[in-house]
Amino acid sequence: MKLSDFKTALQSVKTVRFLTPDGGEVPSHFHITEAGLTTKHFIDCGGTVRKESVVSMQLWTADDYDHSLTPGKLLGILNKADALFENRDLDLEIEYQGDTIGRYGVELDNGLFRLVSKQTDCLAKESCGISSDDRSSAQLHAPDLQPANACAPGSGCC
Repeated sequence: MKLSDFKTALQSVKTVRFLTPDGGEVPSHFHITEAGLTTKHFIDCGGTVRKESVVSMQLWTADDYDHSLTPGKLLGILNKADALFENRDLDLEIEYQGDTIGRYGVELDNGLFRLVSKQTDCLAKESCGISSDDRSSAQLHAPDLQPANACAPGSGCC
C-alpha cells in the first residue's frame, strides 16, 4: 500500500486496527514509535547496485492499556513526517514485534489494516541461472534440492 492510500484510508475508518498475518490483532493500545524513511542501498547477487526506499512505521505495545491512537492522530503523525519522505508516495512498511521484528506490507481489508508478510526474492535471476520454474520449486522444497547451477560457487551469483 502506498502512503497516499494509507492516509486516504485513515480518513475513512473510525478506529485504527491492525491484523497480523496469522489472523491475530495488534492490541488496540499500540504506539507508533517511529515513522520515517527507510532506504536500503545495496548490491544484488548479479552485481547491480540498487537503492530502495519505503515509508516505515514501527508498532509497539506496552502496558498502558488506556492508550488508543485515533485515525486523526496517526494522520497527524504522518503529516509531520512528510518532509522526511521527500514528497514521494512510497510503499508503506510496518515493523511489528513477533518472535523477532517483522517487516510487513499493508492492505486495507474491510476497514481493518492487514499486515501482509513479505518475501525475499533474487533480483538477478538471469545472472544466477534461475528460471521461474526453479523459483517455484525452491519455495516448495528444501534448499538442498535446488538445481546445482543455482548460485553454485564460481557461478557469478551469490
